Amino acid sequence: MSAVRIGPYTLQNGLVLAPMAGVTDQPFRQLCKRLGAGLVVSEMVSSDMSLWNTRKSRLRMIHEGDPEPRSVQIAGGDAQMLAQAARANVELGAQIIDINMGCPAKKVCNKAAGSALLKDEALVTEILQAVVAAVDVPVTLKIRTGWDRENKNGLTVAKIAEQAGITALAVHGRTRADLYTGEAEYDTIAAIKQAVSMPVFANGDVDSPEKARYVLDATGADGLLIGRAAQGRPWIFREIEHFLRTGEKLAAPQLSEVERILLEHLAALHAFYGEVMGVRIARKHVGWYLATLPGAREFRARFNRLDGTQAQCADVQAFFAERYKSLTGDEGVAA
Repeated sequence: MSAVRIGPYTLQNGLVLAPMAGVTDQPFRQLCKRLGAGLVVSEMVSSDMSLWNTRKSRLRMIHEGDPEPRSVQIAGGDAQMLAQAARANVELGAQIIDINMGCPAKKVCNKAAGSALLKDEALVTEILQAVVAAVDVPVTLKIRTGWDRENKNGLTVAKIAEQAGITALAVHGRTRADLYTGEAEYDTIAAIKQAVSMPVFANGDVDSPEKARYVLDATGADGLLIGRAAQGRPWIFREIEHFLRTGEKLAAPQLSEVERILLEHLAALHAFYGEVMGVRIARKHVGWYLATLPGAREFRARFNRLDGTQAQCADVQAFFAERYKSLTGDEGVAA
């Protein structure tokens, strides 16, 4: 996989952390970048700037210290509001603006945003032209293959995007109606890649180094968008990068490294959000990290009742100490 350019920026590799609301906050973005992602994209920000005064929105727009280039995703259904939101985010430090036309969530689609926009190609054209004209940074776009199986217009939208000046395109290989079910359709992504000259990133079900290689071969895409597979497994980026570069699989991280990464992540969440909110947000991340380890279900039930940062960290350390003990018979020896 060769280096990918988005406007003036050359990514170190074509592996992109997909924006996920409630997940790709600053602590997680910085962690994934450190563990091999070529680009990380912030959580989706509403184009309705009247909503930006909430604490949640303000935290989503903190980019100081983020690795460059800083990519920020915006969502909405009004061309001028999206253009204004793009300008405001650039003023706050965004170096790439990503437009969401891929989110299938009802609360987004009910506002005629996200993948609902794919129903209206004229509006798609208006939005893309307005945002590209509003900022002097690269504008990228995330889409699905269409609204439903009977209305697959991803290829048409891709051509509209290229004509409007979009610099890179990510395609989730499902329609909005598919949500996250069934197999991703890589043939549509391949057809889109053939039809446009801008970089195309394939998205959907990339959950292992072998699957990454398969999807790149099947689609001809320039890179990959990785979302859910990175939850609790941020090292997936270095695993995929190593496999694509060498053809060899990296050894899975040792238990001691998983513990270290998780504790660093917890500390960053607590520092970023403060104790009350940080403790709450940490719960889902800890659940993802430990999901495949023995005893995780019982641990999570107890962990989710803890309400302090020190208690959370101590409980995680105790959990790993038990795992070491069961693996080695010697408490405290890293497996």
